[in-house]
Amino acid sequence: MYFEIIFKTALLYFIIILAYRIMGKKEVGELSIVDLIVSLLIAELAAISIEDIDVSVFRSIVPIAVLVIIQVVLSYISLKNTKFRKSVEGSPTVIIKEGKLKFNEMSKLRYSLDDLITQLREQGIKSIEEVSYAVLENDGKLSVFQNTVDYPMPIIMDGVINKEVLKDMKKSSDWVMKILKNKKLNLEDVFYAFHTKEKTFIIKKNDLL
Repeated sequence: MYFEIIFKTALLYFIIILAYRIMGKKEVGELSIVDLIVSLLIAELAAISIEDIDVSVFRSIVPIAVLVIIQVVLSYISLKNTKFRKSVEGSPTVIIKEGKLKFNEMSKLRYSLDDLITQLREQGIKSIEEVSYAVLENDGKLSVFQNTVDYPMPIIMDGVINKEVLKDMKKSSDWVMKILKNKKLNLEDVFYAFHTKEKTFIIKKNDLL
């Protein structure tokens, strides 16, 4: 009995390590909501197999393999399709802009003022007025750009113009297309582009090959 428990535990340990290597995850803090759900399901399947001696270890291995395949497929689709990625994982949200809170965005995310103050304090920031921009990332982390920093505004992602960002910047899609025209680039050729007060930086899809 004890030998079987040890065998199951060791086998599942290495299988789960392999699963996470395949999914390409490094740290818990990097997990999205979907990744976290998959992680919890894998942990539960492993626990059931270890706790119940009568349950074959392969009854856990098969669903774990299915979960990994689903996650890899979803990750691939998310990489290729911006709309799908936003619908599944959400998107980073600006909650402080030029020292002012965006209460509507905080309300949509159910993100309280106490949560914000706590995360700012953890980063050594005493006042909201010290913050130029604060972005709540998909994993719940708060990225803070203080007044001394020129916050990069993502204007193109995966060949798609980010109209929400342009609205905040009080710019139009025509302004973006003019920049691309000057650089002799097509929109579909751009993987990522961000704009600062000084310059627009562009990463082409060809640069990733």
